[in-house]
Amino acid sequence: MQKAPNAEAYIEEQRRAIASNPDCGTSHYNLAVALLGQGKIEEGEKSLMTAIECSPGLAEAYVQMGGIRLKRGDLDGCLDWNRRAVKMKPSFSEGWGNIGFVLLQQGDLEGAITALKKATAFNFRFIQAFATLANAYLMNGQIKESIETNLKAIKLSPEFAVAHNNLAIAYLEDGQTALAVEHADKAMELGYQVAPEILKELEPHRS
Repeated sequence: MQKAPNAEAYIEEQRRAIASNPDCGTSHYNLAVALLGQGKIEEGEKSLMTAIECSPGLAEAYVQMGGIRLKRGDLDGCLDWNRRAVKMKPSFSEGWGNIGFVLLQQGDLEGAITALKKATAFNFRFIQAFATLANAYLMNGQIKESIETNLKAIKLSPEFAVAHNNLAIAYLEDGQTALAVEHADKAMELGYQVAPEILKELEPHRS
């Protein structure tokens, strides 16, 4: 298939595909993603609903619907759509990652950890899920697990500033101050704004 030169051409391409085969859920989904990319949220949402009607097993469409709900501040709606996604496709790591993120926002640490462990098990390169899981462990007082998970994230991407910041906090909690200083400095070097209270706590431990 020839690559569309720009978003408008791609959208027209999808509309033509839909015109020739109105029941193709994938074409409706592709159109929706392109519309969402242009900020046409309501139009994109309608296309997603049509995609789901045509192809109820299209888990990616449920995740996109969840994303729309999240942008509107509707955490419960986001959670509901992502739960539908993993019901359709139990190994869908993105759906589990989103469920974990929302549950963490809602304060359900155990639920978030369970979902995020699934996300990282189904996709061992899902760096954002590793970072969120590490954060959930930290909030749950599981410091060793938080350190271990952040180290996995850094192994995937050594320049991932969030994981360095999280490691600084976890190592500080664990009493490993030299490592805490090292990772705080690395996070800042990568452009991350480490919390002033963390930097203040680390100051006496600088050589």
